[in-house]
Amino acid sequence: MKRLNDNELKKIKGKEASLGLVIGVSALVAFLVGVISGITNPEPCGGEK
Repeated sequence: MKRLNDNELKKIKGKEASLGLVIGVSALVAFLVGVISGITNPEPCGGEK
């Protein structure tokens, strides 16, 4: 195993999650939860009596 010096350690960059990716995944999860909730617990529209 090779030991890295300070300059080599500073060059290492990790993958950062972008804000758009986080928002997109969150929106997809919320949509899927809504669809599953609608299928398992359907509610009538407000206009129906």
